[in-house]
Amino acid sequence: MVDDDTSFPPGDGPSSGISVSLTAGTLQAIRERVGKRGVSAYLERAAQRQIERDNLDELIADFDGANGPADAEAVAAKRAKLTGGAASEAGAAE
Repeated sequence: MVDDDTSFPPGDGPSSGISVSLTAGTLQAIRERVGKRGVSAYLERAAQRQIERDNLDELIADFDGANGPADAEAVAAKRAKLTGGAASEAGAAE
Protein backbone atom coordinates (compact mmCIF):
# COMPACT_ATOMS: atom_id res chain seq x y z
CA MET A 1 0.00 0.00 0.00
CA VAL A 2 1.26 3.48 -0.87
CA ASP A 3 1.43 6.00 1.97
CA ASP A 4 -0.57 9.21 1.52
CA ASP A 5 2.57 11.39 1.77
CA THR A 6 4.08 10.02 -1.46
CA SER A 7 3.15 11.94 -4.61
CA PHE A 8 2.98 10.41 -8.08
CA PRO A 9 1.72 11.94 -11.32
CA PRO A 10 -1.25 10.18 -12.96
CA GLY A 11 -0.15 6.89 -14.50
CA ASP A 12 2.95 6.50 -12.30
CA GLY A 13 3.65 4.65 -9.07
CA PRO A 14 2.69 1.25 -7.81
CA SER A 15 -0.80 -0.15 -8.25
CA SER A 16 -3.18 0.16 -5.35
CA GLY A 17 -6.47 -1.68 -4.96
CA ILE A 18 -9.70 0.13 -4.21
CA SER A 19 -13.39 -0.70 -4.34
CA VAL A 20 -15.40 1.00 -7.09
CA SER A 21 -19.14 0.81 -7.63
CA LEU A 22 -20.43 0.90 -11.20
CA THR A 23 -23.89 0.40 -12.59
CA ALA A 24 -24.44 -3.05 -14.03
CA GLY A 25 -24.85 -1.67 -17.54
CA THR A 26 -21.56 0.27 -17.41
CA LEU A 27 -19.65 -2.73 -16.09
CA GLN A 28 -21.21 -4.97 -18.73
CA ALA A 29 -20.22 -2.54 -21.50
CA ILE A 30 -16.64 -2.39 -20.21
CA ARG A 31 -16.37 -6.17 -19.98
CA GLU A 32 -17.75 -6.55 -23.50
CA ARG A 33 -14.96 -4.28 -24.74
CA VAL A 34 -12.01 -5.58 -22.74
CA GLY A 35 -13.02 -8.85 -21.06
CA LYS A 36 -13.11 -9.53 -17.33
CA ARG A 37 -9.34 -9.29 -16.91
CA GLY A 38 -9.06 -5.91 -18.65
CA VAL A 39 -11.44 -3.91 -16.45
CA SER A 40 -8.78 -2.41 -14.14
CA ALA A 41 -6.56 -1.28 -17.01
CA TYR A 42 -9.57 0.19 -18.82
CA LEU A 43 -10.65 2.14 -15.74
CA GLU A 44 -7.05 3.34 -15.17
CA ARG A 45 -6.89 4.73 -18.72
CA ALA A 46 -10.36 6.28 -18.38
CA ALA A 47 -9.37 7.97 -15.12
CA GLN A 48 -6.16 9.32 -16.68
CA ARG A 49 -8.13 10.77 -19.61
CA GLN A 50 -10.60 12.40 -17.21
CA ILE A 51 -7.75 13.95 -15.19
CA GLU A 52 -6.28 15.34 -18.44
CA ARG A 53 -9.68 16.82 -19.37
CA ASP A 54 -10.14 18.32 -15.89
CA ASN A 55 -6.66 19.88 -16.07
CA LEU A 56 -7.42 21.28 -19.53
CA ASP A 57 -10.74 22.71 -18.31
CA GLU A 58 -8.87 24.43 -15.46
CA LEU A 59 -6.30 25.89 -17.88
CA ILE A 60 -9.06 27.18 -20.16
CA ALA A 61 -10.91 28.72 -17.21
CA ASP A 62 -7.71 30.42 -16.03
CA PHE A 63 -7.04 31.72 -19.56
CA ASP A 64 -10.61 32.97 -19.93
CA GLY A 65 -10.38 34.65 -16.52
CA ALA A 66 -7.22 36.50 -17.53
CA ASN A 67 -8.13 37.24 -21.17
CA GLY A 68 -11.87 36.94 -21.50
CA PRO A 69 -13.66 34.22 -23.47
CA ALA A 70 -12.44 33.30 -26.92
CA ASP A 71 -14.09 34.99 -29.90
CA ALA A 72 -16.42 32.38 -31.43
CA GLU A 73 -15.88 33.59 -35.00
CA ALA A 74 -12.09 33.52 -34.61
CA VAL A 75 -12.27 30.00 -33.20
CA ALA A 76 -14.49 28.87 -36.10
CA ALA A 77 -12.09 30.40 -38.63
CA LYS A 78 -9.08 28.70 -37.05
CA ARG A 79 -10.94 25.38 -36.82
CA ALA A 80 -11.82 25.67 -40.51
CA LYS A 81 -8.19 26.38 -41.37
CA LEU A 82 -7.05 23.31 -39.42
CA THR A 83 -9.72 20.99 -40.82
CA GLY A 84 -9.86 22.37 -44.35
CA GLY A 85 -13.55 23.33 -44.05
CA ALA A 86 -15.23 26.70 -44.44
CA ALA A 87 -15.49 28.90 -41.35
CA SER A 88 -19.29 29.02 -41.61
CA GLU A 89 -19.47 25.21 -41.79
CA ALA A 90 -17.26 24.84 -38.70
CA GLY A 91 -19.44 27.21 -36.71
CA ALA A 92 -22.63 25.49 -37.84
CA ALA A 93 -21.34 22.11 -36.68
CA GLU A 94 -21.28 23.19 -33.03
